[in-house]
Amino acid sequence: MSKIRHTLQLLHGGALSTRQIGAALGISKSTVSEIASYARVADVDWALAQTLSDEELQARLYKPPVPRASRHLEPDCARIHIELRRPGVTLQLLWEEYQQQHAGQAYKYSAFCEKYQAWSRRLKRSMRQTHEAGDKLFVDYAGQTVPIVDASTGEITQAQIFVAVLGASNYTYACATASQKATDWVAGIMAALEFIGGVPRLLVPDQPRALMARPDRYEPTSHRLLEELSAHYGLPVMPARPAKPRDKPKVEVGVQVVERWILARLRHQTFFGLAALNRAIAALLADLNQRPFKKLPGNRASAFAELDRPVLRPLPVTRMAIARFKSARVNILCGVASSVALTPYSGL
Repeated sequence: MSKIRHTLQLLHGGALSTRQIGAALGISKSTVSEIASYARVADVDWALAQTLSDEELQARLYKPPVPRASRHLEPDCARIHIELRRPGVTLQLLWEEYQQQHAGQAYKYSAFCEKYQAWSRRLKRSMRQTHEAGDKLFVDYAGQTVPIVDASTGEITQAQIFVAVLGASNYTYACATASQKATDWVAGIMAALEFIGGVPRLLVPDQPRALMARPDRYEPTSHRLLEELSAHYGLPVMPARPAKPRDKPKVEVGVQVVERWILARLRHQTFFGLAALNRAIAALLADLNQRPFKKLPGNRASAFAELDRPVLRPLPVTRMAIARFKSARVNILCGVASSVALTPYSGL
């Protein structure tokens, strides 16, 4: 028998005082008085208590308190997270706008910040970073490849998958290339710029040897072809540090998304050329960018239209021609191996 039920039974007899009942049950007399008071308020006597289970009796006497309606209006943390990606937008500015819109119901600035910070801690670590609109384009190659079959010989080669992601909107581009040579990297970057229809402020690649003449953690030297792309598009290159995936979490996640939502769907198809593979990727890419975010409003395409597209710089009038550079040693006869070209003696 529960203490509540036993207390009501002894109170019903009326022969014992609250002190005596408390001593008999091993509870304080104030607890006995409290049970008696709750029973009167709930209109529960001993006859009714006998028809109720212990759980029902406790629920009758100790009803959960009705939460008081807050006079404050909760800030839209998902919208705040998106607005912070716009250049110059701060929490102070967003709080002032929130306060003006909801005068009398707005939280103080400190509480407003605490609400947003508590909300943002529930996001994945890669989503917590705030990237300004139109700021960075992250690029990399996926680890997964796609087989290409030569229709005439049956020979199989592996197509490489290039991925680019805009930092603010997560707008994603992907295409297949024959290899990961410098020309393929640059062709992929140019295709990504044409896909987004503009030029961001910075390009953030990894430090593959194909792109970096001298990889370095602090002062890498870019390949000549990458330098030409940077000059043609007015696009500074800021390589991520080697073995530092946190420098480019956007494209790390973008690669996973492309592998799961595009390459996994193509695993049962056979492709006889890069063109066919790229057509299949393009069809699924549109669907990927339209998929709703899980914890934020909208999708990649809508976020791109709202955030990145308005601030991207226009593309150059002409497309850059991709040059192929090759180093060769001049022999003693002033000729270049595998070539009929001659080098003037003065140039040696």
